[in-house]
This record gives sequence, structure tokens and C-alpha cells, in this order.
Amino acid sequence: MTPLWTIVKQWSRIGVIGFGGPPAHIALLRDLCVRRQGWLTEAEFEDGVAATALLPGPASTQLAIYCAWRLRGALGALIGGVCFITPGLIATVALSAVVLAHEPSRFVLGAAAGAGAAVAAVAVRAGADLVPASWRRAGRQRAARIRWVAYAVLAGLTTIILGAWVVVAILAAGLIELGVRRGLPVRPAVPVLAGVSGLTGLAWTALKVGALSYGGGFVIVPLMQSDAVDRYRWMTGSQFLSAVVLGQLTPGPVTHTVAVVGFAAAGVGGALLAAAIAFAPSFVFVMAGASRLQRLRDNESAQCFLTGAGAAAIGAILGSSVRLGLELTHLWQVGVLAAAAVWLLALRRGVVSALLGCAAVGLLAALVGLPVA
Repeated sequence: MTPLWTIVKQWSRIGVIGFGGPPAHIALLRDLCVRRQGWLTEAEFEDGVAATALLPGPASTQLAIYCAWRLRGALGALIGGVCFITPGLIATVALSAVVLAHEPSRFVLGAAAGAGAAVAAVAVRAGADLVPASWRRAGRQRAARIRWVAYAVLAGLTTIILGAWVVVAILAAGLIELGVRRGLPVRPAVPVLAGVSGLTGLAWTALKVGALSYGGGFVIVPLMQSDAVDRYRWMTGSQFLSAVVLGQLTPGPVTHTVAVVGFAAAGVGGALLAAAIAFAPSFVFVMAGASRLQRLRDNESAQCFLTGAGAAAIGAILGSSVRLGLELTHLWQVGVLAAAAVWLLALRRGVVSALLGCAAVGLLAALVGLPVA
């Protein structure tokens, strides 16, 4: 039996060095659990990757929880998940205090404005990377591919126009595809939500991030942007761009972005509350259903739902790039965005290097006297 202390050490190590998003996390977990320790076979690990990808929320976090569950059950899953999340969360909250300070220095503002200018290009890259697998999942039939395009376009437009309602578009796409493929009568319901504010609003925003987001980290962006900037005005558009940057630059899951939103809403307590609520569904999904994840992967209805929801999620991510681009306030940032697009989309270089390079340009802009606030 694997000692709990081993889980603490190894999952904390991955939490500290896990820069680069889900691909890096999956590679680190595979190297640890399959290649170095032999705790799981390659087939068992791949089953875990595929099964957790079907769940809403941060897939790499759920994979980390699942791998720890395989070693020591529910207690191991709880410890492993917390150790994986905590290092990046600490870094995110600390950097939030600097970036969202009442009167940040001109150089902090410049770096944030430079890196923030690249975020729209990062979103396009994130969405584009998901297209090939989702397109193959749709199948070769012309009608299925037309539906795929329709789901993506409608979710993209919903993201641009209505923001947080993209959750409804994603769920509706999944249910419609399920109905079409399985011959089920599907009537997607549109939830009517009461207006909330303060910590209740923050809790609802975080819950949507953790429980209702399909298709990767950037799906959460329009959910948070609509609430944090437009509805509750916890932060400005430029500050939200900085929040997304921090979620990309710190180790661990991109979902840490919600902690920046929580910090803007209610300080350190708000950051911890938002993170706890956003990550809680991942623990619940895996710890309650880990023994059933293989059946979920093999469930044809689940696969049908994910085909539609996945296409809509891609549209939502690409739609978020439009909303993020519209948050730019200075002309020089447009040039930075263009350069980031070339770096990420044409040259296919790394996201972290793009953000750091754009932050350096922002520092230079502040140094030469260009507007950064």
C-alpha cells in the first residue's frame, strides 16, 4: 500500500512544477504513476484520462484526484487533490495581491497590460487545439458535421452576446446531439436564475466554473467575465485579462483564475472561498464515481452528449477570444496581440513564453511612457 506521505510529496511536487496546463499535468502524472512507480498500467492511466475528460470541470485536476484514489481510496484522493491544487493557488493569491493592489506601480500595470493583450490569442490557440479530436468524434456523416458547426457557431455567438448563458448553449448542444443520435425526445430547459450579489454571487460564479464547464480551462472564461466584469463589477476588463494571465502563468489548473476573481470580490477570503467551491465538484465527481468512470466512458449516451457539448465548448472558447480582445484599451496592445497570434498560431510556440514576452513588451511600454492604466 502506498504511504499517504508519498502522495503528499509527489502530488505537491507536480503542483509546484506543473506549468503549461493539462498536457503538462497529464505528462507528469503519467511519468510518475506509470513509468517511474508502476502504480498504474498504461491502459489504466489512459482509461483515467478518457473517463475524466467526460466530466465537467478541470480535467487534469480530476485526473490527479483519480490517480491518488487508485492508490489510497477516498482519503488518498482528497490528499492528492489538495496537494496538487494548493501550490498554484498560493502563487495565484499572492500575485493577485500585487496585480490588484489599490495603487499598483506603473511597471506592474505595464506588465499586466502587455500579457493581458495576448490572452485573446491564447484563447484562439486553446480552441483550435481542440478542433481535430472533436471533429473526428462527430463522425463522417454530413448531417453530423453540419450539427457540429451549428453547435460551435451558436455557442460562440452566445458567448459574445450573452456571456454567462453559454452554459445553457453547451448543455443544450449536448442534449440535442444525444436526442438526435439516440432517438430521444429532448427539450432543453433554460434555467431562470434569481439575481444574487456579494458572496452569494461569488459562490454561484465559482460553482458554475467547477460544475458546469466542459471542454477545457478556457470555457470558464466567458462564465467568469460576464459575472466579474459586467454583472457584479468586481474588476475592470483589463484586470480580468490579468486574472486570466495569472491562471496561465502559475502552476496547476487554469481554474485558479477563479481565485483572482474571488480576491477582487472579497480579498483573500473571497479567493479561498471561490477556489474551494470551484474545485469541490471535481472531488465529488471522482470520489463518488471513480469506480464507475470506466462505465461512463463506455456509455454511448454520455459519448453522444459529449459530442455536442464538446463542439459547443470549442465555439465558446473561440467566442471568448472576441470578448477578451474587446477589453483592450490601448492601441499598442493591438500590436502585441498580433505578435502573440503569430507566435502561438503560426509558429506554434508555447503559451507561457508568449505571455512572458508580452509582459516584457508591456514593461517597455511603461518605461517609454506609453499609457498602461
